[in-house]
Parts: sequence; C-alpha cells; structure tokens
Amino acid sequence: MRIRIAGRAAPCVVLTLLATVTGAEQAAVPASPGVPAAKAVDDVLDRPAMESTLAARRLLLGMARAGDRFVAVGPRGHIVVSSDGGQTWQQSKVPVSSDLTAVYFPTAQRGWAVGHDGVVLATTDGGATWVKQLDGRAVNSLILDDVKAKLAADPASESLQALVAEAERYQEEGPDKPFLDVWFEDENHGFVVGAYNLILETADGGKTWQSWFDRVANPRFMNLYSIRPAAGSLYISGEGGVVFRHDAANRHFNAVPVDYAGSLFAVVDAGDAVLVCGLRGNLFRSADGGATWQKVDGRLPATIVAGAPIGPRAAVLADQGGRLSVTRDGGVTFEPLKLEKNLPLTGVIDAGGGRLGLTGPFGALVVAPGAKAP
Repeated sequence: MRIRIAGRAAPCVVLTLLATVTGAEQAAVPASPGVPAAKAVDDVLDRPAMESTLAARRLLLGMARAGDRFVAVGPRGHIVVSSDGGQTWQQSKVPVSSDLTAVYFPTAQRGWAVGHDGVVLATTDGGATWVKQLDGRAVNSLILDDVKAKLAADPASESLQALVAEAERYQEEGPDKPFLDVWFEDENHGFVVGAYNLILETADGGKTWQSWFDRVANPRFMNLYSIRPAAGSLYISGEGGVVFRHDAANRHFNAVPVDYAGSLFAVVDAGDAVLVCGLRGNLFRSADGGATWQKVDGRLPATIVAGAPIGPRAAVLADQGGRLSVTRDGGVTFEPLKLEKNLPLTGVIDAGGGRLGLTGPFGALVVAPGAKAP
C-alpha cells in the first residue's frame, strides 16, 4: 500500500508506513465512509487530542529539548513531556487531533509544534499546554491573499501568475497539506515549512505570520522537509534533491543545488560545514555555503531520517533501520554509534550529557549510546 499526500509521498507518511510494518499503531486516521475529506480534516482541527495512557509508547515523529524537559510529538495530536530525563512521560493538553510531525523550543518555556492539516501549535509553559496559532484553513487564505496582492501590483509577472494558480488550487483542495518542520531563532522569529513549498515566517512569536511562498526558488513546488541553521547560515532541504540557503539581506531562499535527485530529509549542522541527507543513506557536505557539495559515506545503508549536532564539529545521524553514525571532524568521516538494540527511528536529538533522544514506533526514549560524547 502506498499513501500519498496530494499526489506525492511525504516523509512523515513513509515513516507511518514503517511503523505499521513493525506492528505499531498507524498514524493516519481515515475518514469514515461517506464523510467528505474536507469535513474529516475540519473534525480533527476542531477536536482536542484524546488522552491515552500509551501516548509515549506508540509512534512518535519528533522530539525537542525544552530546558531540562523533553517534548515529543506524533499522531492524533499526541504530545508527551518528560521532566525526569525520559524515565516517565505525561501527555499534554492539545487542541487538535491532527498528526504532528515536528517540534522546536528556542527557550525552556516557549515552543512550537507543526503537523498535518497546516497545524501550528504554540506553548508558553514548556509543553504542558498548547494553543493553535494556525491551521490549513487560515494558511491557504494567507498564501492566496499575499500572492494575489503582489500580482495586482505586477499583473504581467508570469511567476506570480503561476503562484496564484497554485495557491488557488490549495484553497480549492482544502486544509489538507502538512507542515513538516519548524525552527525558531528566538522566541519571536521563526519559520515553518512543509509540503508543496509551504513556508511561513513570524517575527512576533506567532501572533502574525507572513507567507514566503514567493520567496523560495522552488518553481516545481517541491516539498520542503527540513529547516535548520548550519555553518553560519539557514538552510532548507526537500524533495527531489532541492536545497536552499537563506539570503537575509534580500529575504529570500536561494537554490544551492546538489548533484542528486532524491529527497533530502534533514539539514544538520556539523560546525564548519552543512550536511544534507536522505534516501538510501545518501549524504552530502558543503564547507563553502552550498557553492559546492561532496558526497560523504555516512556509514548508514538505509534512508537517513534525522540528524543533530552534538558538539563542536560533531553530529549524529539516524537511519530508518535504527542505525546511528557520528562524525567528530565536521562531517568529513563517520563511524557507527552502537545502541544496545536497533529500533526503527523517526528522529534523534542531542539530549545532553552524552545521551540521545530518540523517537520511533516505540515512542520516545532518552538513551546513552555505547560511545563517549565528543
């Protein structure tokens, strides 16, 4: 079975299928027979997440540190928080039942989570409670209004005409497209990115959002999978091998092409270099701001789903088969990092003190791999 979002597979769905194969609970909640898809989306956007004693032991897709806490997100609006180093987890109150794909905390108290149906959630109490800042209904209108206004000022622009046509299609299809990653520079300024070139910016902690639909050199509207700072710049990686570097002066993301046509699911900071990684263990490194890229052996055979910096010039990568590898020389070379047991993975973070935070079909874990922290 192949699940697709608006015609193209997204990584969160691929990982849901992975969980299904391993016997974990499937993330997607299908619409009931006879219920229109748009109505089903409205239902999950307006229905708070159900409480479950198993929320921390079922499929989770991403984790973040919030000071001394760990916060993990996953299907059906589940968010769980640990205040004791991952020993126990408590489920948070969440106003939606949409599948959540990513979470980020720029401070110990302020954090954001994103997911399917254009959902953007925010917390001011370290993840205990959440409010909805955006959903796909508002996102579609925001994008369409923005590009229509720009086309009205420049009616001869073919690029704006194409953007309006695409935004009108999104509006017609309803609030079905996911955000796939979130990153905040501080508690005010941040970005969310997702399927079909979805990208928004806020400068006031999410009180207002601005569309960047026309500010990414992405004419084929490729999915945007990851956004992270690396080697002094901000990068996005996505479908079809696309990589973009932030041009702060011109408020634009410019293409920095990689000689690779497969999807790249993660941007990872390796200190003086940026790493992008994706399908079948493919890994690329640039030490000159994306001007040139070198293919690197990451010592991982399967799709690399996530990575995280863990020290100066050090980073860890995770593949979907549960294998880890680590670099301590800025991404030039890698060596395997052993876990007691290989488990299918959807995410990895630096948990501090030589530990890693892991998510997957098993839920959330904080572990100490069998290797010294750099």
